Amino acid sequence: MNLRSVDLNLLVILDALLDEAHVTRAAKRLALSQPATSSALERCRSLFKDALLERGAGRMRLTPKAQALRAPLKQALAGLQSALEPPATDLKTLSRTLRLAMSDALVAFAIGPLHARLRRTAPGLDLVFMPWQSAQDALHRLEQGDADLAISAFPDVGANFRRIEVMTETYRVALRAKHPALTGTTRGLSLEKWLAYPHIFVSGRGETRGPLDEALARVGRTRRVGLVVPSFMVVPMLLEESDLIATVPARLVAKPGKLAVFKPPVPVEGFTLHAAWHARRDDDPAVRHVAATLAEVLG
Repeated sequence: MNLRSVDLNLLVILDALLDEAHVTRAAKRLALSQPATSSALERCRSLFKDALLERGAGRMRLTPKAQALRAPLKQALAGLQSALEPPATDLKTLSRTLRLAMSDALVAFAIGPLHARLRRTAPGLDLVFMPWQSAQDALHRLEQGDADLAISAFPDVGANFRRIEVMTETYRVALRAKHPALTGTTRGLSLEKWLAYPHIFVSGRGETRGPLDEALARVGRTRRVGLVVPSFMVVPMLLEESDLIATVPARLVAKPGKLAVFKPPVPVEGFTLHAAWHARRDDDPAVRHVAATLAEVLG
């Protein structure tokens, strides 16, 4: 028999016919019409050169050849099903090291609850957190295999990568609670006072402009960036000890402590963070599980 000429759907129908020994019941089980199922039976008879089902004593009976076909047919279909839909991996049996590229601020927020959840669900997974520089650098690391998973704002990742949303974030202005810009005000920070002091800007690549500068440009204003640092984690300490001002992700100053926190005096669009991986890792249960767990932790 030439396998290229065999319709696999026909074998699925035959499996139901041999189980039910009844055309109508097989049709109902498969959600097919009775004529379509009868037609399939005739094609199976032609394919196997046997009647397969015969009438006798008021019901259909399997021929000896049909009886012999039942077990190998089920085994073959089960093998195909397993190949097309592999059984779920037991996460607790995984023993792997995953490399994650993400910012230090995200590591600080996520590492505790992430580790606690993985200790319960996939205790054999070890994590290596790698420094984050930019979304493009993170995708390059995924492409080269230097990282397994990256967390960043990925508006578009292209056909070679996959992504899921893990969190959305907004911006807040932060400055020390006794900052001179706040003298005599109880209603927040005006645009003029906000622009009167140098700002901290966070960039892993030494850049000096970001979304905030674009928002200011739309209203014909600019700010002075007096300090560029590579890490969000040093920002609160710098603010507490100076007259610098920073516009940072809201989560960073959710517990302001010695800082005063306000909405930006000009509209600044928030951002969405994604977990991304290379398409060749689509079937990697460890990557998918850690990505989903991060979405739960950060979301």
